[in-house]
Amino acid sequence: MRGTSSYLLGSALFALLPSTVNAFYLPGAAPHNYVQHDPVDVYVNALTPMLAGSDNSKLKSLINYDYYNPQFRFCTPEGGAQSQPESLGSILFGDRIFTSPYDIKMLEANGTCQMLCTAAIPGEDAKFINGRIREDYALNWLVDGLPAAEMKKDTKTGDLFFDMGFNLGNDDDDIPYLNNHYEIVLRYHESSPGVYRVVGVLVWPSSRGGSQEDESTPNCDVEVPKLGLSENEMNNIRYTYRVTWDESDTPWATRWDNYLHIFDPRIHWFSLINSIVIVVFLCVMVAMILWRTVSRDISRYNAIDISEDVQEDWGWKLVHGEVFRAPRYPMVLSVMVGNGAQLCAMCAVTLVFALLGFLSPSNRGSLATVMMVCWTFFGGIGGYYSSRIYASLGGVNNRKNAFLTATILPTLVFIVMFLLNFFLLVAGSSGAVPFSTMLLIVVLWFGISAPLSSIGSYIGSRQGGVLHPVRVNQIPRQIPPAPRHLRPWASALLAGILPFGAAFVELYFVMSSLFASRAYYAFGFLALTAGVVALTSGTVTILFTYFNLCAEEYRWHWRAFLTGGGSAFWILAYGLFYWLSRLSLDSFSSVALYLGYLLLICLFDFIVTGTIGFLASYWAVRRLYSAIRVD
Repeated sequence: MRGTSSYLLGSALFALLPSTVNAFYLPGAAPHNYVQHDPVDVYVNALTPMLAGSDNSKLKSLINYDYYNPQFRFCTPEGGAQSQPESLGSILFGDRIFTSPYDIKMLEANGTCQMLCTAAIPGEDAKFINGRIREDYALNWLVDGLPAAEMKKDTKTGDLFFDMGFNLGNDDDDIPYLNNHYEIVLRYHESSPGVYRVVGVLVWPSSRGGSQEDESTPNCDVEVPKLGLSENEMNNIRYTYRVTWDESDTPWATRWDNYLHIFDPRIHWFSLINSIVIVVFLCVMVAMILWRTVSRDISRYNAIDISEDVQEDWGWKLVHGEVFRAPRYPMVLSVMVGNGAQLCAMCAVTLVFALLGFLSPSNRGSLATVMMVCWTFFGGIGGYYSSRIYASLGGVNNRKNAFLTATILPTLVFIVMFLLNFFLLVAGSSGAVPFSTMLLIVVLWFGISAPLSSIGSYIGSRQGGVLHPVRVNQIPRQIPPAPRHLRPWASALLAGILPFGAAFVELYFVMSSLFASRAYYAFGFLALTAGVVALTSGTVTILFTYFNLCAEEYRWHWRAFLTGGGSAFWILAYGLFYWLSRLSLDSFSSVALYLGYLLLICLFDFIVTGTIGFLASYWAVRRLYSAIRVD
């Protein structure tokens, strides 16, 4: 009877499953159905610098500006612009979303030229606008969660895609012209009779000069000269727009496909295959060392009768009584490993969420929000790893270890972000994080993450350190001079080439997304690349640790961390190369922002890959010395 009831319950759940699936949508990703004459809201976001159309174009600024910055003199809705609620990640990435004066209704006024407003721009503001046009600033609109875009063609693949944002103006003739007319094409899909959904937003801006005082119904088809702003006198500007409704076969579920364009996917595949080959080569090399060389040495070492004084140790066996000697500054090392473990967990879980599709692009800032939340709630992981490593290295001041693990990295990051925020405020950027948001981050880090880190530290300290297979001699052994390639900085640079080589192609697209406001959604490539980098960092660090032990250099702890984090130095060098090749920053604020963010990226990479290298080496050293017989 019990089995029959369970079967009936399972059948009922299975029958309800299709309807449940059809009714389920991720938060913020449910479709918005329109009927004819329904208002279609247009929201405006901050103005951002963008890369021009040519392949050799450079980004000229990193400062975002509020759409309703008084110097732009854009048209405002009646009663003033209303700010829209945003997520934590959206605010941190500089989104500032407001209502707009555009009056658009579903399937109404198709192809009708309409006047938005007239604006008077004094010479000082005209100079400001001309400067932003020369820096290739773009306007960013949102319609039904979709960004307004320009349709462009990928020169390498020939595919058409939507490039988010559209130009404030153009200076192709070395004279800045303001775009004051917008051809808006709204693509819609009829999901059911009389029910429509927006599946694409295209905008073609243009500069229309001529008479700007006429407030009658404009004619958008008459050819007129371009509109230039005089920096010495008052300028009258008339803003116009025309909406065209275009029916599309694209369903609502795939409407983002045109936006999330992967530039030349063959480059991603080539990079990934190249990285996998590197990892396979390293893994085979490590396996040969551990299986053939080390196993043969261990067998020969254990075959000798210890009671006879004929044993001749060499290489890594000579330092078996020193290899687990506590390194210098065990507190600092354990704190860095703890924070690295916390960052690794955050990255792994965020990538899993991204691969499963939970980080919908319609939820602006969801990626940064998930990263912040994961970092906050994984404080216990950082405290646990830090306390156990600290105890394994002979540390006894557990309270100080718990306090530093919970506070040192958040405090450092907060200080850097506060300084960068100061530069944004000085530059008048809308990207400056509000004080309330800064306070929320402080509450998350020190109100939630720190207590969880303390709990993790307590659990780790109760479990104690990792047991070592061999004892430590009372008198330290003398260390012979090491070869040049095994010195700390040399080994870090040499070992860092391989993880960096596995990731530098994806690194270009990630940096273009961060600094050039380009959409990045190739999380499959990113996750595979992250896995390859982790394996490469771990295996190459094990190799260098083994080489150091063979050279009778038993101070491997800090060397393993530095070797594992060696890719950060190459990322720093690549960031400087990216600055010279893809950026043309004229203002001090933009330079300070870029260098500040680059240093944070390098710091996080150093801590994460250094932690992976250290933990991999710790595991390998323990396995190595637990296999030999020591009296």
